[in-house]
Amino acid sequence: MLLPRTAPLRYLFLLLACWLAIFLATRVLLLIGHWGEAGGLAPDVFSVGLLYDLGFLAYAALPLGLYLLLCPPALWPRPGHRLWLGLLLLISLFAMLFVATAEWLFWDEFGVRFNFIAVDYLVYSDEVLNNLLESYPLGLLLSGLGLLAALLGLALQRPLRAALLAPLPSWPGRALGIAGMVLVAGLSALLLDQDSPRGLGGNAYRHELASNGPYQFFAALRNNELDYRQFYSQLPEITLSPVLRRELDEPTATFVGSDPLDVRRQIDNPGRPRRLNVVLVTIESLSAKYLGSFGDPRGLTPNLDQLRKQSLFFNNFYATGTRTDRGLEAITLAVPPTPGRSIVKRIGREAGYASLGQQLAAQGYDSVFVYGGRGYFDNMNAFFSGNGYRVVDQSSVNETDIHFKNAWGMADEDLYANAIKLADADHAAGKPFLLQLMTTSNHRPYTYPDGRIDIASGDGREGAVKYTDWAIGHFLEQAKAKPWFDNTLFVFVADHCAGSAGREDLPVVNYHIPLFLYAPKWLAPREDGQLASQIDLAPTLLGLLNLDYQSAFFGRDLLKPNAATPRVLIGNYQHLGLFDGHDLAILSPRGQMRRHDDALGASREYQVDNNDPLLQRDIAYYQAASHDFQNDLLGWHKPEPEGTLEVGQQ
Repeated sequence: MLLPRTAPLRYLFLLLACWLAIFLATRVLLLIGHWGEAGGLAPDVFSVGLLYDLGFLAYAALPLGLYLLLCPPALWPRPGHRLWLGLLLLISLFAMLFVATAEWLFWDEFGVRFNFIAVDYLVYSDEVLNNLLESYPLGLLLSGLGLLAALLGLALQRPLRAALLAPLPSWPGRALGIAGMVLVAGLSALLLDQDSPRGLGGNAYRHELASNGPYQFFAALRNNELDYRQFYSQLPEITLSPVLRRELDEPTATFVGSDPLDVRRQIDNPGRPRRLNVVLVTIESLSAKYLGSFGDPRGLTPNLDQLRKQSLFFNNFYATGTRTDRGLEAITLAVPPTPGRSIVKRIGREAGYASLGQQLAAQGYDSVFVYGGRGYFDNMNAFFSGNGYRVVDQSSVNETDIHFKNAWGMADEDLYANAIKLADADHAAGKPFLLQLMTTSNHRPYTYPDGRIDIASGDGREGAVKYTDWAIGHFLEQAKAKPWFDNTLFVFVADHCAGSAGREDLPVVNYHIPLFLYAPKWLAPREDGQLASQIDLAPTLLGLLNLDYQSAFFGRDLLKPNAATPRVLIGNYQHLGLFDGHDLAILSPRGQMRRHDDALGASREYQVDNNDPLLQRDIAYYQAASHDFQNDLLGWHKPEPEGTLEVGQQ
């Protein structure tokens, strides 16, 4: 093998060769573990993967390379300096093994290389560290990695000694080496990005395998917010306006804005308002596939299966995204999942919207966001307190009222007990309430109080789902004994599915979630099979209450007649989709547009242009959402007071 002749470059080459070997081993192991999903061996996984590996190392090696090449000749041979370089090799080996292990665990959880989720996990390090401590034998794992790094360090002593004893370069040679490294880093910046050359479309598993985890991490850190106008296909507003209005028009709505992409409209619901209480429970990671009534044979959801028979149940309902903040954004603001960060986490721009809580607070409701964890996570406290809610999270609850908690928060049963106390207080004060709950128990480390179900705590997702179901049944039994129960609408919906990875960039089936509307005195039990989304929930609830209001929602009232073609909007932080029940349109960065026909079946993918009607609908929603966000057209404007109603008056 041709090796560099000078000491600094030989040492650098040794480190980079180790990194490349670890990257290759990681890719091979991930491919073997997901051989079927990736479609077997694909040369591009390794050729493109090598480009990303080298691209990352071109950046990562620059600081160390500069240090090595600028190191004074008198310092290089000193024993202390050589000891430091040997120690640096050991630290690097441990870091390589740690990154590889972290990638494996991350892939096991999410089915992708590091992405924006990993960035968020770094930001919220307390929850993540505690989650790791409760989910894995972290001490044993780190000790094993340290031992393996030491063994590799011993095995590399000979090439390390050869590198340290090699001759030093002349100063012109050092300058040439520095120029070369800067040039390579510059070429990497010009020729590589998050999507090219690994590509979009086709088999998403192959694209992920061809990626480099650390490269994708730093790219996601840089691109957490994407400007729709800069990255995505657009159409003239005069073309989109009629498309958008057809999508959002309904008999009770009158558009009020002059901007062609302004979705604001006055909603005049017939009849007198119903001042029902609303308890809206957003359940962590409750995929529809877990329900026995959807075919799961394990008997994990007996309470929810029974509740389905007693509720207005939407069986063709979808989440907008893959994270909790996306679910909360869609349920609270009824907006599509715009690229980059959700509005919930756009610090400094997360407040002042015409939210569900704001609409009900204006009608005299006590709008409360009740979270089982600490509300600074995902910026929830700032978002909800800035949009018409008061916030009650784990830090607001007396420790004596928390009987079990883990890294993410209190057990669901404690959350529900706290919600009942809040409802009791509002009822005693004669005030209608919106309690918007967010649970935490159905999340790794999957721990919960002992003795509730027949699956041991911490055994995995199966037990967490069954405990989640048990807690809901227990909550409703307690609520039925309360004087406010008959005048309360209970809503149970998931924030997102338990897993979002698949062969396609947006695997539609992995966005399918349940929605229950339960109010025995007010709603007759039935199944509703219309295609619907989390963004349709807020307008549907306000419609059920017969409230008049000015809407900035992109959703529809599911219980009102609508001539528009059904659709759901799904996305992740890059790909923006519209599914019409059969076909899926996807918008991606760099203006790419695709269709997946028969998206729940054969999923035939092909490129299209913006003359395609399905793509035009897709563009209409996302271009308008971005436009309205940027131009403050989603903001809250307090209505004129029209008097107050008593609880339960209709």
